[in-house]
Amino acid sequence: MTEKSHLPGTDILADTKAMIDGLRSVCASAGLANDSSEYKIITEAFLYKFLNDKFLHELRKLDAFADVSNLEQAYADVDEAERELLLLELADGTAYLRPEYLISHLFNRKDTQGFADTFDNALKGIADDNLDVFSVQTGQGQPIRLFNGVSRFIVEEGKRDNFCAQLVTKLAAFSFERAFAQKYDFFAAVFEYLIDNYNKDSGTYGEYFTPHSIAAIIARILVPDGVRDVTVYDPAAGTGTLVLAAAHRIGEGNCTIYTQDRSQKANEFMRLNLILNNLVHSLPHVVHDDTLENPRHLSPNGTSIRQFDYIVSNPPFKADFSDTRDKLAGSAYRKRFWAGVPNITSKPEKMEIYLMFLQHIVASMKPNGHAAMVVPTGFLTAKGKIPLAIRTRMVDEGMLRGVVSMPSNIFANTGTNVSIIFLDASKKHDRALLMDASKLGEKRKADGKNQRTYLSYEEIERIVDAFNAAEEQDDFSVLASYDDIAAKKYSLSAGQYFEVKIDYVDLTPEEFDAKLSEHTASLQEMFAEGERLQQSILDQLGTLRFNDKGSAEEASHE
Repeated sequence: MTEKSHLPGTDILADTKAMIDGLRSVCASAGLANDSSEYKIITEAFLYKFLNDKFLHELRKLDAFADVSNLEQAYADVDEAERELLLLELADGTAYLRPEYLISHLFNRKDTQGFADTFDNALKGIADDNLDVFSVQTGQGQPIRLFNGVSRFIVEEGKRDNFCAQLVTKLAAFSFERAFAQKYDFFAAVFEYLIDNYNKDSGTYGEYFTPHSIAAIIARILVPDGVRDVTVYDPAAGTGTLVLAAAHRIGEGNCTIYTQDRSQKANEFMRLNLILNNLVHSLPHVVHDDTLENPRHLSPNGTSIRQFDYIVSNPPFKADFSDTRDKLAGSAYRKRFWAGVPNITSKPEKMEIYLMFLQHIVASMKPNGHAAMVVPTGFLTAKGKIPLAIRTRMVDEGMLRGVVSMPSNIFANTGTNVSIIFLDASKKHDRALLMDASKLGEKRKADGKNQRTYLSYEEIERIVDAFNAAEEQDDFSVLASYDDIAAKKYSLSAGQYFEVKIDYVDLTPEEFDAKLSEHTASLQEMFAEGERLQQSILDQLGTLRFNDKGSAEEASHE
């Protein structure tokens, strides 16, 4: 059984993917396939459909609509004052849709003149009506709207009505009703499929999508059972895979998520991910800004960065931050970037920006906090001043719980070998579990694209169980004392701590003599071959002569 194991509700999963494919086909027919605007159209249409169906699902639970045969019509017939009272009874996190904004209403008007404006106005109206709950923020605290309309991406105005009508037709033919009984695994699969074609690097940091297997391993090792009322933070959140996995492990109602990312696209995906997974209450804490230069999650008095119970992150490994490098190296940032700031290199895009995020993460941990971060495996043994200082602090302050080195190509978009570092400041440790899982997994093409390594269900269980039990396994995991780690220049590579084993075989005196004779004969043969080779080289050198042109030439034997 692999990480793509059988999910409950496979039929609804297939139907959901088919609906997404239908939206993509509409975009392709309009000449927008692989266009930069395609992801905005697809995600807005998909999210509109989800919010529409979720609203109707919650509406039907109310006594006023429990037995009606035509829910949309019954809702439209209620006067506005009574409607507002009924809406107060809806579950938290449910978007409010006016009757004229429902898909059924738009579907009945899809053949009318000016339908593109009707569709866009419905999207914008929903965004305005739900601005306080469903918006994320810029660094300056300005709300980023849920929807902005989609017809503007069709250059030829005469084709906009038909384009929007086709989108609504695809949406009306599908229902999310069966999906609302599904949980995190289902929506994680839907989300990954939805953004698959649009999860490409963009901007300085780019969008990073962490494989579900990595996210699950991190959540199950980082978070113990029974955790309640905690904060979860990711300073380079990307699409939110890690924080969502942690929240699911904790319980969506038992935690509040805080994220920041400088990519607008990443934050749009993050919002979508939170809505799908019933974490709407965390949307106000999703911030679009540069975490290194302008951390926006601050302490209550606003004088320092906020500290969190749990931090998870897969920060960008290399990126150009030369525009802000000197500022970040200034005195105002020295407390946060205590190990130093990497110098500008001849290739700025190769600057090791992850070293900045690691320092930010350590500074953002509560005194009893926990953290897990994905790093290039090379960091575990890097001799540079900054990586060594970071590893030294993790060990000397007793917070290093352990490290898991993952197989190569575990990520779809990079071949960089990665490891996961786990920190635990809740108690002082004196040894760490170092695990080498690099030999696990099965390599195969990922949906016909780049080769990836997939972990099986059993392999994931082995990693999680061995780590949580602090269990040593030959050539797989080892408990290394902090003194030993310090003696090895704070290397966190498991292989340097594995015990070298010598296999002993019981032999009779006769068997020993036979083995010794066999090895002696083999060595004598190799020595003889070496002598022959040595003589051959000397003979060849003896044929060389100096010619009158000042160069050596081989003597003729004619």
